[in-house]
Amino acid sequence: MLANVGLYSYATALLAYTVLSALVFLDRRTHPVGWPLLLACVLTTVWAGIIAGSTLLDYPRIALMQLSEVARNAAWSVLLLKLIQMRLQQSDQAHSPGRWLLWLAVGYGVVVAILFGTPWLLQALSLPEHWQRDLSFSCWLAMSVAGLLLLEQIFRNSTEGGRWSSKFLCLGLGFLFAFDFFMYAQALLFRQLDATLWQARGILVALTAVFVGISMRRTDGGSLQVSRHVAFHSVTLLAAGIYLILMATVGYFIRYLGGTWGGVLQITFLCASGLLLLALMFSGQIRARTRVWLSKNFFSYKYDYRVEWLQFTRTLSEGGENIPENIVRAIAHITQSPAGLLWSRTEDGQFVFTCHWQMAEPEPDDKLQALPLWLQQTQWIIDLQEWRRAPDVYQHLQLPDFILAIPRAWLIIPLIFGERLQGIVLLRESDLQPDINWEDRDLLKVAGCQAASYLAQYQASRALVESRQFEAFNRLSAYVVHDLKNILAQQSLIVSNAAKHRNNPDFVEDVINTVGNSVERMTRLMEQMRSGVRGIQTQQIALHEVIQEAVASRRKALPQPQLLGCDQPLTVQADREQLLTVFTHIIQNAQEASSKTGRVAVRVREPRDGRVVVEIDDDGVGMDEAFVRNRLFTPFDSTKGLTGMGIGAFESREFVRSLGGDIQVTSTPGKGSRFRIVLPCASTDTDVMDANKECSCEQE
Repeated sequence: MLANVGLYSYATALLAYTVLSALVFLDRRTHPVGWPLLLACVLTTVWAGIIAGSTLLDYPRIALMQLSEVARNAAWSVLLLKLIQMRLQQSDQAHSPGRWLLWLAVGYGVVVAILFGTPWLLQALSLPEHWQRDLSFSCWLAMSVAGLLLLEQIFRNSTEGGRWSSKFLCLGLGFLFAFDFFMYAQALLFRQLDATLWQARGILVALTAVFVGISMRRTDGGSLQVSRHVAFHSVTLLAAGIYLILMATVGYFIRYLGGTWGGVLQITFLCASGLLLLALMFSGQIRARTRVWLSKNFFSYKYDYRVEWLQFTRTLSEGGENIPENIVRAIAHITQSPAGLLWSRTEDGQFVFTCHWQMAEPEPDDKLQALPLWLQQTQWIIDLQEWRRAPDVYQHLQLPDFILAIPRAWLIIPLIFGERLQGIVLLRESDLQPDINWEDRDLLKVAGCQAASYLAQYQASRALVESRQFEAFNRLSAYVVHDLKNILAQQSLIVSNAAKHRNNPDFVEDVINTVGNSVERMTRLMEQMRSGVRGIQTQQIALHEVIQEAVASRRKALPQPQLLGCDQPLTVQADREQLLTVFTHIIQNAQEASSKTGRVAVRVREPRDGRVVVEIDDDGVGMDEAFVRNRLFTPFDSTKGLTGMGIGAFESREFVRSLGGDIQVTSTPGKGSRFRIVLPCASTDTDVMDANKECSCEQE
């Protein structure tokens, strides 16, 4: 009866490899290793046929079986060497397999010599017969180890894509060589082959044909299409342990209830289960739903994701101000939807209608009610057709009436940015795609996340533009108020001195000049308010004239500023009025920081490297280093209480920097301060110098 088991076992292997040989023969010209693979399959078929025939005739031809097994192992080794050569060439490693083939030929020659020459040698030397068995089993072990080493080299020298294509080949042949190693190692230990292992071997070899066939189709790109994204991760140790315990239990009952076939069936079942476990460990994570898992990993994807993503990104990027509409169009294109609506999140967390594409706009009073909260919590895509058929799938969600009233409303897609719902897209039903599956949902979810980031960036850009507009308006208003304050100070000074000097002709003339200057400045402010920007008219101006005018305008206040001259006239490129305001402001601050009997000096240094330095010194209260660094040039930070705007120093420095210069400050508390206004010279030509008055060194 056991002989019949062996016959059926090896007949199964014969049938499996006969079919595989036929498939390889038909594909031999297009397959990268078609001829070596065909040779290995044919020799495996011959090997299985010889053993099955010997079992059927009950006349074992030991020498013929041994020779066929050596040929089978040699053919598989040649195939593995060919694959190693291909892997090395793909990785640009120049390596010739000639030396390996030589060693392989020598090794198998030694094996043949030992297997067929040992009986004669032992008989001639009168040595024990068990030596022959030990040497034979050692040879079979060596061939198994050689095959496993070659498989290791294939896996080690394969890229990620190469491992994907050769994974099942390595599993199949690895199992074949590993089982031979186990069987012959046990035989070497007990000095005899285990009959049950020998009989089960045929069925297990037949199983390897399935793995070799799958690997062949992966390599040549045939009709069997397996998902290129099958990214299996490891099965957990707990699951593997439970699996092995269950398989061992089932195997025990098979042996107990199987009668004559019990041992063979037990070994076959346990080995097949172990092989399946190895395949699962290579694969990793098994999907919770078997149907979805099979469709994802054994059938082609519905979409060409490279094309879809390029089209999606291109649509999103079209037109800077049409981002909301682009989002609707890009998502609608995925499902071939002809129209859609978009709601977006506001700063207060409400959702307002944003845009419509080829659909009627909903009424202004239509509210989304509890829908946004539900979408943010679940992040589900709502199929309205499915919602109507089975509302329990969506936890009996109550949808707004106006959405249900929209003709052919189909999908509601959440736009998730981070963990926050950024927007909601509603699509009209597609004529080309009546329903969606898991793949559509996965793609729409990812597309929704990408679209949400675009929508968030669009909203942030709009908020930034509005903020900058308000900032510019507020800054202009602050500058205008600051200028009005200075004009008011001039007028207040006139009023306070009018009672005392009203009969003084010089005072009256000074009043007329001051009022005229105020009118000019007010007119300029009105023009700036109408245009919304501060007018700047740069021209070449005589620097000493501007400084003299600034000093003269501050003579009425104490301490009077002293002007220290320079050796040559200088010109700078600037707006005259604003440069005058800078000098006037800094001189005024120096006067206010000093006592009435103090000292304020204005000095123009000799130009160096095309730059001129104007120094304004005072012996007032001074400032500490932290104040100069952190507060002096900070806008709207004033030490004058309600009478100061806190923008004079900031405005002065920004204007000087716009000319290519800078304002530098050194100050010591209790000793005074020095402001250094550095300006680039516009010209030092002789004609310009002659056109200007020579600046004399005078002290007023």
